Amino acid sequence: MKKFLTLVSLLIMSAYVSVSVKEWQIADGYKIRFDGKYAHGTFNKMAGKIRFEPAHPEQAQFEVSVDVASIDTGIELKNKHARSDKWFDAEQFPRINFLSKSVSRTDTGFVVRGELELKGIKKEIAIPFGFTTSGSQPLFYGKFKVNRGDFGIGKVNGKESDSTAVEVSVPVLAFK
Repeated sequence: MKKFLTLVSLLIMSAYVSVSVKEWQIADGYKIRFDGKYAHGTFNKMAGKIRFEPAHPEQAQFEVSVDVASIDTGIELKNKHARSDKWFDAEQFPRINFLSKSVSRTDTGFVVRGELELKGIKKEIAIPFGFTTSGSQPLFYGKFKVNRGDFGIGKVNGKESDSTAVEVSVPVLAFK
């Protein structure tokens, strides 16, 4: 009976053992590129918290923000227009935020589902991404599209040109 109780106790305790999920710090050299019919360029300031372990994607968490004023289209007049209330309204909404709700494995990598907040509007999106540790620095990377009309940005016409392609490449360091 004593052995049986010991076994039951071990099983109960093992149910409460959690997997250690690695915390990552965003490193210099990240890239956020966008390409749409009316504008293309980069955002140059990003911050966030990333918890991710490839073996346990279901326990991952991404909380990332992008500084809207850091937009760079290569044309200062277009940057000013993009920061204005006609597009991003950087004064009233200085950050683009993403908060994950779930992460799962796919055949080609992973997909994170969460809430994108842009210009005060929140929408659920899915972002396919890869994670590599080959080379000198671990790296998250992905490509996805955002329908700017969903966020009240610019004039929309219900066509493919309403979508902007986004490509991210985020080197990370293990958080200490």
